[in-house]
Amino acid sequence: MKILLLGSGGREHAFAWKLSQSPLCEKIFVAPGNAGTSQHGQNVAIGVNDFDAIEKFVLANSIKLVVVGPEDPLVNGIYDYFQSKDELKNIPVIGPSKVGAQLEGSKAFAKQFMIRHNIPTAAYGEFTIENLEDGFDFIDEQIPPIVLKADGLAAGKGVLILPEHGEAKENLREMIEQNKFGKASAKVVIEEFLKGIEFSVFVLTDGVNYKILPNAKDYKRIGEGDTGLNTGGMGCISPVPFVDAALIKKVEERVIIPTIEGLKKDNIVYKGFIYIGFMNVDGEPYVIEYNCRMGDPETEIVLPRIKNDLVELLVAVGNGSLEKEVIEIDERAAATVIVASGGYPEEYEKGKEISGLNDARDSIIFHAGTKQDGDKVLTNGGRVLAVTSYGKDIHDSVAKSNAAIEKINFEGKYYRRDIGYEFR
Repeated sequence: MKILLLGSGGREHAFAWKLSQSPLCEKIFVAPGNAGTSQHGQNVAIGVNDFDAIEKFVLANSIKLVVVGPEDPLVNGIYDYFQSKDELKNIPVIGPSKVGAQLEGSKAFAKQFMIRHNIPTAAYGEFTIENLEDGFDFIDEQIPPIVLKADGLAAGKGVLILPEHGEAKENLREMIEQNKFGKASAKVVIEEFLKGIEFSVFVLTDGVNYKILPNAKDYKRIGEGDTGLNTGGMGCISPVPFVDAALIKKVEERVIIPTIEGLKKDNIVYKGFIYIGFMNVDGEPYVIEYNCRMGDPETEIVLPRIKNDLVELLVAVGNGSLEKEVIEIDERAAATVIVASGGYPEEYEKGKEISGLNDARDSIIFHAGTKQDGDKVLTNGGRVLAVTSYGKDIHDSVAKSNAAIEKINFEGKYYRRDIGYEFR
């Protein structure tokens, strides 16, 4: 079958890499793609939110499966768009309906969903310009640090963890009154701070059945030792050493099953991936966020650990037969390390030539922010490459990724050498 994959980052390169391994895959088109995705399919110059252009392309090229990488087209309703068209509605779109995507698109929606279905999460309040003073009072009731979250999508930058009440109030005012994060912070969710260790669990569902995929832990801070500014993610490890069978059982019984059942009770159509971010608080899992798609860089570590034919799994999602599938997981540890442009996550330069990509043969090199320029590959983003390696343990897999990165060069290259540091 011919497949259309939407997106242009490391996540999409990992999807293209995995999908192309299936004998069911005749050809992959990636819109818009990057220099790495072109190794596995054909890039097409269509934006992920240009639904009319996507429709024309799908019909002209006999596409039989659409895989959505990023959150924007899902929140904007690409699933519903396909369902509204007679010529498109029988083509599976891997991703939730517009309402289902609100689990990521609105922090308030997600919190209300969790409270309604008794899913463990931090206590919270939601505030707008109309009840801003109530927000200040709510902050006074919290024990610092205080967590502020822009309600809408803010490109991963809408969460603030502030050490003092006064600073929290000042930032709340900036978010709501001064549009600190644009329209995304017209409403702000204030949460109780949960002290623990983060980890992520990934679920694939056809709306009725579900399968649990490999877990992961990512590292958001730019600096080693988890210091400095937040980023989209500087690396990750899988499996997470402290996520044992007992913790996964709690996750499944207290969160995954109530989430799937809650979606059904609320008549929310959801066929795709659910990324659940957890805080492990003394062995008890609390949900800190939902994402309505796979994460980045988590996809670059989760997909390599899945042995199954990914196209088979996604076809089963589309036709509602996922219960028949058995997920096979590679038992080896794996680590993904991000290679970033100097200056990221603040200002950085693009267009730097990358060398050594063919020299790192013991690792999988996923392109994130790259573009092809003739026979050259140039940097084209803050996060440039995701380097994934298998190993006998976390230390071994991180060491292999770091060694591979040393063979790759471009001006301003930066990466964290300590991914998984607390487990090594």
